[in-house]
Amino acid sequence: MFRNTKGLTVTAALLSGAAASAGPDTSLRPPQAPSHLEEGARIMTSTANISFERWISGFRRRALAAGIRGDVFDAAFADVRYNADVIQKDRNQSEFTKQIWEYLDSAASTTRVRNGRAALRENRRVLAQIEARYGVEAEIVSAVWGLESAYGTYRGTTPIIGALATLAFDGRRGSFFETQLLSALRIIQAGDVSADKMTGSWAGAMGHTQFIPTSYLAYAVDFTGDGRRDIWSDDPTDALASTAAYLARHGWTKGQPWGVEVRLPQGFDYGLAGDRVKKSPADWAALGVRDMDGGVVPNHGRASILLPAGARGAAFMIFDNFHVIERYNAADAYVIGVGHLADRIAGGPPIQGDWPRGDRPLRFSEKQEMQERLTAAGFDTQGADGVVGPNTIAAIRRFQASQGMVPDGYASFEILRRLR
Repeated sequence: MFRNTKGLTVTAALLSGAAASAGPDTSLRPPQAPSHLEEGARIMTSTANISFERWISGFRRRALAAGIRGDVFDAAFADVRYNADVIQKDRNQSEFTKQIWEYLDSAASTTRVRNGRAALRENRRVLAQIEARYGVEAEIVSAVWGLESAYGTYRGTTPIIGALATLAFDGRRGSFFETQLLSALRIIQAGDVSADKMTGSWAGAMGHTQFIPTSYLAYAVDFTGDGRRDIWSDDPTDALASTAAYLARHGWTKGQPWGVEVRLPQGFDYGLAGDRVKKSPADWAALGVRDMDGGVVPNHGRASILLPAGARGAAFMIFDNFHVIERYNAADAYVIGVGHLADRIAGGPPIQGDWPRGDRPLRFSEKQEMQERLTAAGFDTQGADGVVGPNTIAAIRRFQASQGMVPDGYASFEILRRLR
């Protein structure tokens, strides 16, 4: 459950040496000397291991000062080694992200919807109990489960202590991962899980609904009443209840939709789109905004208009529950994915609006370039961090208006092409 800032989440890789031969060498060729690259990789890994052991010694002192018992620490770290694969995955994340329609095609695929309905049927009794206690609909909890681990199918098998230790030592966000590592040790010390059973993703997310350790400590619950908050076992009960507890604690309103797909009128003022403008459904209706059947959206409270792919994509009227899901993962694509999957599990229709499927995603570096060029052209984005947030969207709108384009704020390659 990593938080992301409105987006979906390479230095030289430290490579381990080649695997040993499985049998005797029967080749007629003389043994080949290792390449300079292979030799360099082995030296780098060896150096990293030595430095890592030194870091563990220092971290042990900090952990004990923070209340971790020495025997708990030593048992948890008994088999921990520097994990080069984790660092490689952290540093080799693609510069491209999926376009939102590609993400949603997968998030609410026919298979995922079918499996979600089956998971809901199989766990209906416990999900009904969870909904009664926390006020979060069973379909929403099921949808989070479906997106985070394909309903428990892919929970991750990476040892969490080793992964977090490696990332705390050698990662881009050492302080963040050291905090997660301390929290993981507290979970083990509390007796919820042993170190060898604490597995998950390479980045430290755990269990059926992928809690990071700090979120686990703050929100996980023992719904089964067995004395442990067990999100790792095949039984998903505690994990599903923990997800509902998390959403409830962040203000989930039962009966309120996350959002509703809508049609915008001809001549809609795209400056009104985005989180900063909130109106009642009746006020939006007065401006010509209707649901996909042409009716007025029911009054579920103040709402905003979201255009995740600009004027050529689907439009949504989003309510406060959208922002609650956002606390689980802040990417718009993820929030829409959870909400739409929940709607489909409940029997709702696919998204009906079109998408600009011919567009290609911008690289991170291209987003930064766009921000730099917008600012240089007099449309200040307040920085060039590669994240398309409210300031960048506002700058794009002003640039689009200056070009006679539809000012929807969508960061397309066409915008960058014009700026160049």
